[in-house]
Amino acid sequence: MSGKGAPQAGAPVDATGLEVVVIAGTWHDEISDGLIAGSQRALDAAGATWRLVRVPGSFELPVAAKTALEAGADAVVALGVIIRGGTPHFEFVSSAATDGLTRVALDTGKPVGFGVLTLDDEAQGIARAGLPGSMEDKGYEAADAAVRTALVLRELRGE
Repeated sequence: MSGKGAPQAGAPVDATGLEVVVIAGTWHDEISDGLIAGSQRALDAAGATWRLVRVPGSFELPVAAKTALEAGADAVVALGVIIRGGTPHFEFVSSAATDGLTRVALDTGKPVGFGVLTLDDEAQGIARAGLPGSMEDKGYEAADAAVRTALVLRELRGE
């Protein structure tokens, strides 16, 4: 978690007219709530219209994201927290969420901001959740990426 190579914040974007759905898992409340708050800050600053939908966990993010995008959302921000345990479950859920969200973006042609934290322990999540004292704000970053990509796609389509 060095943050090395992270893009510097560019000029603010105007996402007026974009409809974004933030989809968040319910595991690890403190970290999840921080991710949601970061997404809210990014989306409000950009002027996007957004709503929050909660799903049980990260495994359910792809199907909810696909449904939101097919129902007309311009972009989705997927937020989840997966903490390594003593079984291979971590790898299965992490892979399913990552592969599923990638497939959703490609199948729908719409952006999915990836805010799924794959962690060795809770402290890593606290450091990335945009909470007071956190080193990073992955919820903000995921929402900002989704909005910026939606605007690029509009431009590429000539809209």
